Amino acid sequence: MIRISKFAGILLFCVLLSFGGFAQSIQGTVKDSTGKAIPYASINLKGTGNAIIAYTVSNNNGGFSLHLPADAPKIGLTAEASCIGFKKQSKAITDPDTPCNFILPIATNELQTVIVKDKRPFLKTSGDTLSYRASDFSNQQDRVIGDVIKKLPGIQVAADGTISYNGKNISNLYIGGDNLLDDKYNIATSSIPNGAVDQVQVIENHQPVKMLKDKVVSEDVALNLTFKKDAKLQVIGQETIGAGTPRKYDADLNAMLFKDNFKAINYLKGNNTGFDVQNDLVSHNLQGYLQKIDNNKPATMLSTGTATDPDLPRNRYLFNQSGIINMNNLVHLAKDVQLKANLYYLHDTQQQEYQKLAEVYLPNDTVRYSEVQHNKRRPDILHGQLTLNINKDKYYLNNALTADYNHNTNYSALLTNGTPVNQVFKDNKTDFSNEFNFMKTFKTNNIIEVYSYLNYLSEPENLSIAPGLNPAIFNNNTPYNQLNQQVNVPTWFTNNYFAYKLPSGHITQSYKLGFSLQQQKLRSALSATQTDNTANLVTDSTQNNLNWSRQKLYAEAGYEVPGTILKINLTLPLSLQQIHYTDNLFAFDKQSTHLYFNPRLFVKYQSSVENYFSLMYSLRNQIGSIQDIYRGYILKDYRTLYANNADLTEQKDQTVALGFNYRKAITLFFFSLNASYDHIAANSISSSIINNNITQNIVLPYVNHTNSWMFNGYISKYVFALRTTFSGGVSWQSNSSNQLQNNILLSYKTISATENLGAEIKVNNALNINYKVTYNQLSSKSPVAASATTIKSIYQQASINYNPTDNLFFKLSGDDYYNHQDKLNNQQYVFTDASVRYRFNKIRTDVELSANNLFDTKKYNALYLSANTFTSNTYTIPGRIMLVKATFNL
Repeated sequence: MIRISKFAGILLFCVLLSFGGFAQSIQGTVKDSTGKAIPYASINLKGTGNAIIAYTVSNNNGGFSLHLPADAPKIGLTAEASCIGFKKQSKAITDPDTPCNFILPIATNELQTVIVKDKRPFLKTSGDTLSYRASDFSNQQDRVIGDVIKKLPGIQVAADGTISYNGKNISNLYIGGDNLLDDKYNIATSSIPNGAVDQVQVIENHQPVKMLKDKVVSEDVALNLTFKKDAKLQVIGQETIGAGTPRKYDADLNAMLFKDNFKAINYLKGNNTGFDVQNDLVSHNLQGYLQKIDNNKPATMLSTGTATDPDLPRNRYLFNQSGIINMNNLVHLAKDVQLKANLYYLHDTQQQEYQKLAEVYLPNDTVRYSEVQHNKRRPDILHGQLTLNINKDKYYLNNALTADYNHNTNYSALLTNGTPVNQVFKDNKTDFSNEFNFMKTFKTNNIIEVYSYLNYLSEPENLSIAPGLNPAIFNNNTPYNQLNQQVNVPTWFTNNYFAYKLPSGHITQSYKLGFSLQQQKLRSALSATQTDNTANLVTDSTQNNLNWSRQKLYAEAGYEVPGTILKINLTLPLSLQQIHYTDNLFAFDKQSTHLYFNPRLFVKYQSSVENYFSLMYSLRNQIGSIQDIYRGYILKDYRTLYANNADLTEQKDQTVALGFNYRKAITLFFFSLNASYDHIAANSISSSIINNNITQNIVLPYVNHTNSWMFNGYISKYVFALRTTFSGGVSWQSNSSNQLQNNILLSYKTISATENLGAEIKVNNALNINYKVTYNQLSSKSPVAASATTIKSIYQQASINYNPTDNLFFKLSGDDYYNHQDKLNNQQYVFTDASVRYRFNKIRTDVELSANNLFDTKKYNALYLSANTFTSNTYTIPGRIMLVKATFNL
């Protein structure tokens, strides 16, 4: 037994000795580029054929020990170290006794792509991009992609087509990654067939210039449409011809192409059914763009004083005969080089009939006037733009040449307080501009930018009013035939700057130096045509010969932190402005110099992968324009006479805004909260003398303040169990302002509140139900009235889509409008529409019978409230319209 024990002990010793002689280990460390240890890094030992033969992880100090198996090959060994957030690194092992130390560089990785996918709708997230699969939210009754976008959780579409994502308006809508339409994206949403689109992508922190990505902070949100493979291979389109009663027609002929190197949306439309084709031409971000380049274009000064449009969809009230040809084409000349041409011409004849009752509440009186108007408007709009864009990683060039010509003729036959008045207003606008932008990145990674913008605008306006109106005011109490008001403000404007950007790992510095120049002339004259057909000026004070020059030299420092969690943009612009204006008719020659500092701060904090807070503060010192300082009276419409008697208007506008955006893509849940405060201090006020026949306005020097508080919230959730998208919103705004009326200073506070709820229900593949309700309350309080004037309204929309077979489709929809105002009868209107459509698959043609306004409602009354003015308008609207349409699908 003792001998056996000794033998076993010797044998065990030999085995251990054998392992000690043949088993070896590779030791080393894993650190980052700063020398800091990387714990929990994976270290794999690979042999020939890339097979893993040993594995370990680093400890808290970054050290590791990798044991070699006894049968491991002695040659062809490789050690590989990897860790999330760092680039992999491999080293050949020639001597196991030599330490194997790794230094891993940091990897710049986008957020990991997450896909939640089953038979239910899903969203795909990848970095700053969120993708909706269009087929998840569409049904067979959706004709164009705009019908689908309205249903997407987290996305809202306004009445004018403006798209917002989680409470923020989008900056652009791209077509297969290309900027075909700039911000006129209604062209796409109202034309592209629903079946051609694969995904609708939301791009947050969107930076369109490649060289500025991850260097310059962007606050923009953009949309991109991706297309199915078959839609990218051929021309697609929908050709529609329709006719109906009473004497109605509708035509829509289009052709589109969405290849990778060529994009096109071209169409011809015409109708007299109330569908406003001019809505396709809305430039959703125009005002923000003009403010950015500091181009305050003069507004149209004259009008016929017609009523505002009613609070109805335009197809409910518009009498039109419209036609448009629209061509949009983009070609890739080379990699990252694009040439784009956009051209359209629109002609329309629109008619409007309404009755108006207006009341202006004053401390000692209430001014009342009534109108009955029959109006006709004939716009002709021609637009052309040619754009060259080169967008490379180190080089950027964009040049846009734009020309616009608008010819408008308006006719108005009205009866005001029992007096007949005929007006003819002609307006011809010519607008030409060229915008050039160039950037280049040097080897040092610094960036230079050169920018130049040139614009010319001319808009001759002519307003004729007959018979002779208010002879006591305009013709020394002598009867006469006609008034004629002429105005034109030709304008030259240019803005040019040079900028230098210095990007670094954590902050980008930007320095800009530039100048702008505006040259204008305001020429106006108000003349009276006598009974013997001779014409003379009404008075010497009803003409203007004003010359205006504004020169601006500016410098700006900008600091941006384009971080993943924290983004900061701080701009510190300083401008020196010199303004010179003269008018020999009133013997004044004035010049002023102003030094302004207009800082702006934007902060975005990413509290989690999908949620963020935002903060914005801005101070804008604004100077008035040539339209604020003319001395001679201008008759803006048949009852408004306007002039100025103050120095140049100056305003200081301070705004602070705070927001929170929440998103949980996996459950299709979105909500946002935003609040802001705006304070404007001005050195002038508008003074009005109001009576039953005419309003005379004049701008006077007076320290004036306006305050505005705003809050809004939005929520959207897709409930999988109900196959329904629920959405809701709330907004509240309070405005405080002052007015000087009939020599009495009045303060006003207006409060508006809006709440809405909606549901998009997909019961099954054959049945869809939509419902939305909106509640509005508008109140105005002033010292004039003992109590506030309040208008309340409820607007409901509902529709049912049912397709019992793959070829047969039914739709029933309705709108309900309810208005309440104290001391007036409640008003309620119901509109109902219905349609049936049958699809002939063999000939790829749909035939549809539709009826709009089934109840044949022909009158609509709308109530409006502004400060101390209450208006009740009664409109004549189209009655029942029956149409038969045939649509051939390319």
